[in-house]
Amino acid sequence: MDHWGEIRKLIETRHADRLAERVKELDEEGRKEVAARLPHLLKELRGRFDRWDTGLVDYAIVLRVAGAATLGGAAAVASWLYRRDFAPQWAGADSDVDLVLAVVADRPAAWRADLAKRLALRARTSDDRGMPLALALLRATGVEPPPHDPLVSGWLTSHLNGPQEGLPDDPLLDHLLPRLFEAEGAGRVLQWENDPRRGWLAALPALAESGRVQREMLIDGCVRRFLRGGTPIDLRFFVRLHEALAPSPAESAAYARDYLRLLPASPGQVAELAVKRLRALDDHTAAMSGSTAGGGRAAGDATPGGLTPDDLAEAWESLLFRSERKLVRAGLSWLDRSVRRTPELAGVVAAPLARAFAAESRDLQEKAVELAVAHAAAMDEEGRATVREAIELLPYDLGRRAAEAFPGGTVAKPEPAFAPPLLPAAPERSGRLVAPTSSLAELSDLMNPHIVSWPSWEKWERMLAGFVALATLDRAGLVAALRDQMPRSSYPSVSWHYPGGSWNRAEHWLFGAARSLTGTAPEAGTWRRLLPTRRMTPPHRMLLHRAAEVVRAVEEGTLPPVLLATPTHSTGHVAADELVRRLEILAAAGAKPLAADLQQALLRLPRTPDPEAMARAARLASPSARIVAEWRCPEVRVELDWTCGSKADCDDWHDGSHHHDMRPVLAATAEPTGLPLADLLLGSFESTASEAQHLAWWAATLPSHREVAAAHALPHVLRHHWTDSPAGSGRLRGLARAEGAPGAAFAAMLAHALGDPEQADAVDVLLEVAARDELPADEVGRQAGLLGANGHVKLTDLTAALDAAASRGAYAQVWLIAAAALPALLPAPGQRPRHGLTGFVTLAATTAEWCGAHGEIPAVRDAAARRGTSGLLRELRRLHTLVTAGPTTTTPGPST
Repeated sequence: MDHWGEIRKLIETRHADRLAERVKELDEEGRKEVAARLPHLLKELRGRFDRWDTGLVDYAIVLRVAGAATLGGAAAVASWLYRRDFAPQWAGADSDVDLVLAVVADRPAAWRADLAKRLALRARTSDDRGMPLALALLRATGVEPPPHDPLVSGWLTSHLNGPQEGLPDDPLLDHLLPRLFEAEGAGRVLQWENDPRRGWLAALPALAESGRVQREMLIDGCVRRFLRGGTPIDLRFFVRLHEALAPSPAESAAYARDYLRLLPASPGQVAELAVKRLRALDDHTAAMSGSTAGGGRAAGDATPGGLTPDDLAEAWESLLFRSERKLVRAGLSWLDRSVRRTPELAGVVAAPLARAFAAESRDLQEKAVELAVAHAAAMDEEGRATVREAIELLPYDLGRRAAEAFPGGTVAKPEPAFAPPLLPAAPERSGRLVAPTSSLAELSDLMNPHIVSWPSWEKWERMLAGFVALATLDRAGLVAALRDQMPRSSYPSVSWHYPGGSWNRAEHWLFGAARSLTGTAPEAGTWRRLLPTRRMTPPHRMLLHRAAEVVRAVEEGTLPPVLLATPTHSTGHVAADELVRRLEILAAAGAKPLAADLQQALLRLPRTPDPEAMARAARLASPSARIVAEWRCPEVRVELDWTCGSKADCDDWHDGSHHHDMRPVLAATAEPTGLPLADLLLGSFESTASEAQHLAWWAATLPSHREVAAAHALPHVLRHHWTDSPAGSGRLRGLARAEGAPGAAFAAMLAHALGDPEQADAVDVLLEVAARDELPADEVGRQAGLLGANGHVKLTDLTAALDAAASRGAYAQVWLIAAAALPALLPAPGQRPRHGLTGFVTLAATTAEWCGAHGEIPAVRDAAARRGTSGLLRELRRLHTLVTAGPTTTTPGPST
């Protein structure tokens, strides 16, 4: 009978189930024949595919089934089943386990046991693709699994989805469970098991309770695993299992020495577990021995299995040597409680307390000194000498306190008085700008669109003023110069935009004016159609109107010989005498100023009037000169409020149930000027994301109205859309050097910049404004508190920036900012504090101490009075003590 022909056909057609049934029917000769021909068939099939083609994988199951059923030795079968050809590198677990088990079921027991061990030992990871087959064969044969760590991890993984159901009846349980506590990698497999009601954390205690496994074995296994050491991830599951088992004091007594060995150097979570069990055992020991305030334990005495005074001293010394604040505090608390309960233990606390004198944290040193002084009378002379020797490790003030109770100790020298640095002087507010270009060649280069893109406002103003002046002085020369570098393919962005709806960038209009001047514009009268009519930010509208009226004047032949609004200073200001000089040029030429240009020039006049220049303007007969002569800088009052864009009725910025989409609500009260664009700029706030591209220019648009310019920019500071452009520190510096009283809008921009690590020079801006005595510190603090409370700035970043400012001399201003921010930042009782709040309060306390601040802050007082020992509460209490130590004047806090 042609066995091979039939088998080959089943392999070629990939009928795995029928193949499994057929190979089981083969006699010995038939199996040998198939086994001999399989390698040749594999070679033939491989030849049908390219080297990198994985088509052979489609035949993997039938080839594996055929090989498992016919190959002779267990080693040959193990090698055949896991040939690289049968699975790509990214293949998952085997899907043919049942078929392979079926075809090897009639093999001798010893042969199947040999195969099971070989497959188990070849596994390298817990998710090895052969792990399911290896585990299934081990269960089917009942053979003892070989010692192999990945096998244990794979077995654990196989039960992750429901160990409670199948685990008690698993034949591998008795063999592999004890190895759980020894196998490397087992802890990592179970690191995410954290619910004691399900999974392994529920299954193992349930097995112990039912008697299926010994409870002592599980507890002993956990302790042995702790003693072997490992990373926190490796030990995480065993800590949770140990706590789920909750050993009683009687059970813990057998491991007391082991728990003591864990205290000095084990990972924090393990040390905390050991402290918990030892403290419970100590309480049990004290209760069993009848210990009271009038009785005690001498060194070496303990109840059977309990802790001796020497054990306690060893435990406390180990804990007070640790670097973790939580463990040191636990050690001090345990020591204090035990000595108060058993005063005779004071004889063994000297060495542990001396250790704590070297703690890095001052509050821990204070606690150690407090305990040493409290128990000094009960110490023997040897203990007192130990404490005396350690006094020199304490800072001066704590050392003096300890030396009063332990005379003869060496007190460290007091540190020299700290002298905070002085605030650096402010740089010049502004400098003189380069005059507008009067060179045809320079202007032609400046306006080359292949070189110039996204110019600064200074460069754009020079180009615009130079274009207007040269168009009057040498129109023919300018036309020729522009035409030489303007072939038909030049200015692609402008040419492409002519058919479009509007021009939104200032450069478009300037290049459009060049096309109109040279006669290369595809159409006339474009300014009417291309000027945007939709809602837009007023500074952007002013910019586009100024550019559009130049294009209109070129087309209509009304271009004046000079522009009025071209800045003379780096802040964007126009000197009054220069403005009047330009008016005189217009009067001499009989020309009228452009409307938007005149209004922009007025807004760029300094706040301080120049009587002489205004008198010159009054002598001119033109209406525009009279407007300039009568101009007085309008006063504008800006009001800022915040609303949550994601929840209309949100009034708690600490509410973590939803994202806080902070939206500024701005309003202005301004004296009307009668000039439409000027009144729009000073009294209306609108914003759209697409107009933030010229955001850096806005401070120069309103150089005498800093708060108004900040209010226009503020909606773009908080990024609500990926197209929004952030207000960088360079733009903030322009506002810092502008004139006008800063208010809430400027304060909010500065607070946001201080909390943004990408705006590295925000600290320099704060220092500069502070040096001019123009920093609204209280308002910056209120805005920083709101931004920090709702998570728009990270407190760690804000603290780092303010710390840098304080260390460079602005410590008094930083204290005012912090004091104003804290009422908004401190959470209500029961609420979780923002990450980084402890560091912020620490900075507040430090700067308060540097500047000798006094005055109670009610929000700090109330928070400091809450119960607890967290780092935040300790710093709040330190701050409250500092500011209430002298004459008391209440420091007002902002309202949230």
